[in-house]
Amino acid sequence: MHRYRTHSCGALRESNIGETVRLSGWCHRIRDHGGVLFVDLRDHYGLTQCVVDPDSPAFALAEKLRSEWVVRMEGKVRRRPEGTDNEELPTGQVELYVSDIEVLGPAGELPLPVFGEQEYPEDIRLKYRFLDLRREKLHQNIMTRGAIVDSMRRRMKEQGFFEFQTPILTASSPEGARDFLVPSRIHPGKFYALPQAPQQYKQLLMMSGFDRYFQIAPCFRDEDPRADRLPGEFYQLDVEMSFVTQDDVFAAMEPVITGVFEDFAKGKPVTKNWPRVPFAEAVRKYGSDKPDLRNPIEMAEVSGHFRGSGFKVFARMLEDAKNQVWAIPAKGGGSRAFCDRMNSWAQGEGQPGLGYIMWREGGEGAGPLANNIGAERTAAIREQLGLGEGDAAFFVAGDPEKFWKFAGLARMKVGEELNLVDKDRFELAWIVDFPMYEYNEDDKKVDFSHNPFSMPQGGLEALQSQDPLTIKAFQYDIACNGYEIASGGIRNHKPEAMVKAFEIAGYGEKEVVERFGGMYRAFQYGAPPHGGMAAGLDRIVMLLCGTTNLREISLFPMNQQAVDLLMGAPSEVTPKQLRELHIRLNLPDKG
Repeated sequence: MHRYRTHSCGALRESNIGETVRLSGWCHRIRDHGGVLFVDLRDHYGLTQCVVDPDSPAFALAEKLRSEWVVRMEGKVRRRPEGTDNEELPTGQVELYVSDIEVLGPAGELPLPVFGEQEYPEDIRLKYRFLDLRREKLHQNIMTRGAIVDSMRRRMKEQGFFEFQTPILTASSPEGARDFLVPSRIHPGKFYALPQAPQQYKQLLMMSGFDRYFQIAPCFRDEDPRADRLPGEFYQLDVEMSFVTQDDVFAAMEPVITGVFEDFAKGKPVTKNWPRVPFAEAVRKYGSDKPDLRNPIEMAEVSGHFRGSGFKVFARMLEDAKNQVWAIPAKGGGSRAFCDRMNSWAQGEGQPGLGYIMWREGGEGAGPLANNIGAERTAAIREQLGLGEGDAAFFVAGDPEKFWKFAGLARMKVGEELNLVDKDRFELAWIVDFPMYEYNEDDKKVDFSHNPFSMPQGGLEALQSQDPLTIKAFQYDIACNGYEIASGGIRNHKPEAMVKAFEIAGYGEKEVVERFGGMYRAFQYGAPPHGGMAAGLDRIVMLLCGTTNLREISLFPMNQQAVDLLMGAPSEVTPKQLRELHIRLNLPDKG
């Protein structure tokens, strides 16, 4: 018989009744029923009920057991007494009658419980992550993550992609966030960087003739913490393809992502044919470049109904040609209490308020706006929005460039409050035609709005002749349920177009060559048209596990202050280590 176990704790069935077996695992729960001890023994594979009564030679030791002690138990498998079966457990028809126990690893007093799924302070959970990971839900999330990666790999290989590993120690490059720098001991005063993404390497692979690449890639960004990104590091499904148009990338990747979602959606509907929503339309209709399409609300411009109207606040705004009024239709929201609640919410978001019109019985408009613009204009708004009795509309006015994000928040708030959002589905869409550039108000200059390596629509000619702020890029995202889960583009593979694109954003050719020398050189020696994308593994797993916290799907995450409470990182290093790296610290004053 094996030293520790003949079966796992999830393996025993009715067919094992009468066998003498050994199990090893953790004491999940211990119950005393009138002098008879019931120990639920747990391992990675499941849970078995073990029974120790006073007649057993192991009873004296069993009385000393506590939660999370690791033990080996030996005994005979028997059927559970009639009426005590547990249909929720695969082992629920049998139990182990214990004749021998060996304590393999006693446990001290637990800083957090493993049995049950009660909430517990995050700092405790992260400091004792090894205990937290024993909890059923989190343990299952981590296993689901592994299965999702397996599904991705299989589907990518079925699509003809090859898996490669790109370097972790690389050169610093401006890709939108701060690099993590690694000092070089061999080259004093010089630094490697951890990759923000394998962007340049995967493009170089296309220059090298490998045609179709993918990788489950670790990425490192020294960013301030965000709710939808783990501090420090994250993983992505990284993809690149040669001799492709945007449509080719979509045709290859849509079935991969759809298939992964279908594998783990637990029966929830998943979008079959993804809509393609231009960035400008996404902003216009949904107030978001990652719209939640489970929310049926579509915003509409209603400026014409307020131009020259009796509502002077909007009428005066509309004298400036760049200003508009947008309406957020709210079916079923036509109560004063709801409208007042939305108005208060807007004020809590730092807005002066949220104008509204309610439609009462007979289709008559009510509220201050309706009184100011009159029945005819109110009726025209109702007709344009397709609203009726008991409905409402909310209005946002000004420069759309400044208010579209707030309008999107209001759209989602209305949808949530009125229960219009179907939570039991996954709505996927391509967001396309992103602007190549945007105006940076802080630096008073034109900047890349997305990936600087994307091909501008219209190519070099557009870069030479168009207003940069009107140029669209072959750049695309995947949105799912209000999250951006992937981003990509067709790459700018022509050296002269690459130099011109960076020149518009304020980089000279010399700087381009210095920062992207490897790729710039590669473009001189026969560069195929190529493109790809990267899908955020962590966000996909988070959505499929039904959580909104990325720390619920990651093994050993940092907290929101980018501190690893389990391992104590970041930590101080010794003077000897600093001397070896030729580094002297210049710390800020502690004041």
